[in-house]
Amino acid sequence: MRTMRVHELSEDISVLRMDEVELPPPAPNEVRLALKACSINFPDILMVQGKYQFKPELPFAPGMEGAGVVVQVGRDVTTLKPGDRVVAGLRIGGFAEEVNVPAEACRPIPGSMDFVKAAAYPAAYLTAYVALVIRGNLKAGETLLVHGSTGGVGMAAVDMGKILGATVIATSASDEKLEVVKARGADHVLNVTRGFREQVKELTGGKGADMIYDPVGGDVFDESVRCIAWNGRLLVIGFTSGRIPTIGVNMPLIKGFSVVGVRAGEYGRRDPEAGRANIKAIDELAASGKIDPYVCATFPLERAVDAMRMLQDRKAVGKVVITMS
Repeated sequence: MRTMRVHELSEDISVLRMDEVELPPPAPNEVRLALKACSINFPDILMVQGKYQFKPELPFAPGMEGAGVVVQVGRDVTTLKPGDRVVAGLRIGGFAEEVNVPAEACRPIPGSMDFVKAAAYPAAYLTAYVALVIRGNLKAGETLLVHGSTGGVGMAAVDMGKILGATVIATSASDEKLEVVKARGADHVLNVTRGFREQVKELTGGKGADMIYDPVGGDVFDESVRCIAWNGRLLVIGFTSGRIPTIGVNMPLIKGFSVVGVRAGEYGRRDPEAGRANIKAIDELAASGKIDPYVCATFPLERAVDAMRMLQDRKAVGKVVITMS
């Protein structure tokens, strides 16, 4: 079967190349999936560059999440059977036509969701759910400021904020992209290139945002500190700007807010029972139709680098997905 793999770490993600490999039979607790779709996530790029906290052994295929059909099951697997349509959490390996994966990492695709959307929702919406519900305790009626709102994890946070009854202020550096987020339900949109501190204060009657969801870091984090409400929660999701910001601890003290780190996957690994409950919650939302991921582009497997570049070059709106023939 074909797979796009990394044989050497590099800043240049074009080091990925197509390989023909033969998979071993699935282990007793594994299933083999014929993947139909795999979504692109920013950590995929960081792994190719050797910058992510998880550093897989070379060679490896990126791809953290995918959707497909079970074609073979290990001898101890009783929960799945060939022909089942599933979504799978992979960490790596999704840039491939087939993959062996632990059966416990697979679950049925919710409702009538197709393979592309099924591959697009798990990581982004799990991150948003853990951030807003578990770590942030967002309440109905609060104001949520979402940075990077036109990316996958940002758009998921906008959707989740509205599901939870918050007033959502969405930011981005592109007016054109913000039109998409506004059409999907954001209450207000702001272009960060013109600054956002004063606009947030104006929109909140001088109070500031109760919760700030920040996958960007850098200057955006710095300015967020200036427009957060008393007893606010500043959620650290990532640093797509490239700069990891710092903060003087006098600021949370004086303004009475919390800085909260969010790692949704690690949360589940450290507390598997809670992790399963979080996944169940987003699957139920997806099955009910409340979660509908926005996919702006699909690429065939052989163009996986182009798909990653779309994300790297900030051209994506929502999710980008690789599809397998």
